[in-house]
Parts: sequence; C-alpha cells; structure tokens
Amino acid sequence: MSGSIEQFHSELAHELARVVVGAEAAVRALTIALIARGHVLVQGVPGLGKTLLAKTLAHVLGGDFKRIQGTPDLMPSDIIGVHIFDERERGFTFRPGPLFADVVLVDEINRAGPKTQAALLEAMGERQVSVDRAVFELPPDFLVLATQNPREFEGTYPLPESQLDRFMLRIDVDYPERAAETEVLQRYGAGEPATSSFAALSRIDRGVLAAARAQLSQIHVAAGLYEYVLNLAQGSREHARLLLGLSTRGALALLRAARIAAGMRGADFVTPDDVKEVAVQVMAHRLVLSPEAVLDGQSDRDVVCALLAETAVPR
Repeated sequence: MSGSIEQFHSELAHELARVVVGAEAAVRALTIALIARGHVLVQGVPGLGKTLLAKTLAHVLGGDFKRIQGTPDLMPSDIIGVHIFDERERGFTFRPGPLFADVVLVDEINRAGPKTQAALLEAMGERQVSVDRAVFELPPDFLVLATQNPREFEGTYPLPESQLDRFMLRIDVDYPERAAETEVLQRYGAGEPATSSFAALSRIDRGVLAAARAQLSQIHVAAGLYEYVLNLAQGSREHARLLLGLSTRGALALLRAARIAAGMRGADFVTPDDVKEVAVQVMAHRLVLSPEAVLDGQSDRDVVCALLAETAVPR
C-alpha cells in the first residue's frame, strides 16, 4: 500500500514547523481533519499561536484564509454575506461573506450570539449556505478552525450540543514546553512578524491530499474494532457521569480518525491503540457531564479516559 496519508502528514508537519513551533499534536489533529473533511475546535488561553497556525495552514494548502472575530453583536449576514442591489444590473447580487474561504478561523466562537452560531450549522454540516431561498456551495476543502477560551465566562454563549457535534476534533492547547517557548523567543523576539516567513514555505500538492483521502477507504477495520467503537459509544450513553453520550456522527468520526491515525504510522489496518489515541480529541467535547461529575471536579477528558479503561479491548 502506498503511504499517501503518511506522506501528507510528513509534508504538512514539515512546512508548518517552519513557522509554528511546538505544535506537533495540533498538526496531527489537523492532518486527521483535512483528510476526513472535518472541522476543528481549538481550546486554550489567548496568545498561544492559534491564529498563526490557521494562517500558516491556509498558506501551505494554497487556499484562501479568512478570520472572523466572535463578538456579541456579530450577525449571521456578517459571516455568510448579503444580497446588494446593483444599479447597473438593476437587480440584487450576492456578496459573499468571510465564510466563503478554504480555511476559516472563527476566533472566540463562544463570544458570538446563538443566532450567529446557528448560521454555521448548515455550512459545517453540508458545506453550503442558504440565503434568501438560494443555495451557495462552499469551497470543496472548506475547513472551520474555531477557538474558544475555556477560562472566561463573562460575555460568552456556550456552544450548543448540535454545534459541538459538528466539530470532528477538539484540540486542547496548553502552554508550550520550555524548549519550544525558548525557540519562539529566539525566532520572533526581534519583532519581525512570523508571517514574514511565509515566502519560504512550499505549498503542498493537492494531489497528495486527494491520494491520502483515497487511501482512507483501503485501511482495514476488523469486525472487533467496529464492536469496540460501538461499545465506547454505548458506554458513554449509559455512563452515570454523563447526561449526553456519543452520537452516531461522533462514532463515525472516531472510526475515521482511527483509520487516519493508522495510516499516519504506515499501517494498513486499525488497532485498538489507534482508537485510543484519537478518542479524547474526538469524544470529549461531545459529552455533557452530569451535575455530580461537575461538582466532583471531573472533566470531559477524565470521563473519556475512564470509558477507555472500562471498555474491553478486542483481541
């Protein structure tokens, strides 16, 4: 089997590392999302390079990049676009909003109101938007990379379950290791912007991404692995510490992510370890904790780890 997934991950990691330092885990998650055509929720405090990561990704892929800042007064038309009357044409023409890009960064998505958050549902789920009874297709490689700060609650609107379920993965970004942060200071401490390095970046051939997507269906999943994924999903739905478990969409995302994880290590079959590797990133944000779990200080990550420990592994 050709290692197209492995090749795509290697090329993406190599190019992103030339600008973004210490983001290996995030790059693996982005590789999974790009191959699976999923969206990514990035959770972490401000100032850790989330915007730079999105800009660099768009540049390496050779696509358009747009940034949307979440604010309480942001309206759906601000991101989707509006029809404007054209004097010369004597009719209304559609002016697309920033949502019509290859990589869309929605910064602090939980600061946008519920109506604006809901405007993203169709775009993320069906890769299209409906405006005034007309349907407009989004770019084929449309990717939403949204950020939120979990430590701020003033002026925020928690994302509803339907919105969270449309994110294939959640990346929890923490402060970098000391060696990585030292390299950041050495590279960019003189005041030159990181985007000045974009000219030296090479763009990845879209054929490599297409080949990686084609390889996905060739990676074998044994019957026992299907049972394992379903047992994890069923266990989450019946777990005493959860009010809402993993959806069928979530189970599909878990299986696809495990397939890609197998491909990234050069294998042509999925193992339980591949499922475990991606389980927290795929499952945690989709779960709703019970009040007792919240009072006990448990996190969604803790519950996923407990589920993995409690669920029998196929041999």
